[in-house]
Amino acid sequence: MRLMSRRTRFSRAAVTVAVVALAAAGCGKSSSDSKSSDSESSSGGYSGKGIGLAYDIGGKGDQSFNDAAYAGFQKAEKEFKIGGQDIEPQDGESDADKVQRLTQLAQAGYNPVIGVGFVYAPAVKEVAAKFPKITFGIIDDEQVQAKNVADLVFHEEQASYLAGVAAAKATKKAHIGFIGGVDIPLIHKFEAGYVQGAKSVDPNIKIESQYLTETAQEGGFSSPDKGKDAASGQIEAGADVLYHAAGLSGQGVITEAAAKKVWAIGVDSDQYSQSALAAYKDYILGSALKNVGGAVYDLVKSVHEGKPLSGVVRGSLSNDGVGFADSNPKYKAMTDVVAAVDKAKQDIIDGKITVNTK
Repeated sequence: MRLMSRRTRFSRAAVTVAVVALAAAGCGKSSSDSKSSDSESSSGGYSGKGIGLAYDIGGKGDQSFNDAAYAGFQKAEKEFKIGGQDIEPQDGESDADKVQRLTQLAQAGYNPVIGVGFVYAPAVKEVAAKFPKITFGIIDDEQVQAKNVADLVFHEEQASYLAGVAAAKATKKAHIGFIGGVDIPLIHKFEAGYVQGAKSVDPNIKIESQYLTETAQEGGFSSPDKGKDAASGQIEAGADVLYHAAGLSGQGVITEAAAKKVWAIGVDSDQYSQSALAAYKDYILGSALKNVGGAVYDLVKSVHEGKPLSGVVRGSLSNDGVGFADSNPKYKAMTDVVAAVDKAKQDIIDGKITVNTK
């Protein structure tokens, strides 16, 4: 395994998965508008058709990253009584496809238009320049600098540190695992925090580490079978707590952990509460949360109120942008684990602990 040198207040929203309908050719799958598309809302003088949301690899139904974005989309639609269109990615698509998708949403009058995932950075940069009166958001990238772009990013390493503390306290073998979807700097942050957190509990703990693919195009975030195979290998090697940062592929990690009766730690959404994972939830110790839904909601709210966010907006433990889910009663019953995680959280907020990002 390679060495570790690799890797505003947000509002919570419950995740609901909806049926997806077909959109215009070349633009992926999309759900239709669910609200009135009046150009003016009843408050705030909002001008626009509603929310435009373009999903990352894996699409809606991943029970994780994309579904968290959809939760914020739904909450904003309901609270502000505005329309919305969300569009799925296509397999093997190019940056040009993403440019077309965002352009379609902007031309239709959606505001804001949000790209879910760092892969949208080139497209957001190009399309935002052509539609200066529309606010664009991009999640997990802060390289696009423009007055009408909000970079919605997170301290993933902080939530992962808490996952590492929980794993190191819960393991019975002093042996845990990390499975990243794609070998990129963003996912290195998850690994870095996890390893640091675990070693803060037990400096000698053994940690398996694996990335499913080198590039997203190879399916690292969208292949449950790859996640299952990686989990099987780490469990066979002796790990009894597995943390994944692998999007849809993480479902394979969780199902395999449950089959082998070891702990899994979810990511981004509270995966214990996901209906699609209900059969395995007893083996989901917790989840490192990234409040993507809150970020989407807050951006829509700012546009709706006529004060659109722009620049870098970063979620952290101190503003509830990241966290650790404690929904599983079995986790809550582990009072020593809970106490250790709570202390670590407060120490990070207080500045006593600085979490590594590499």
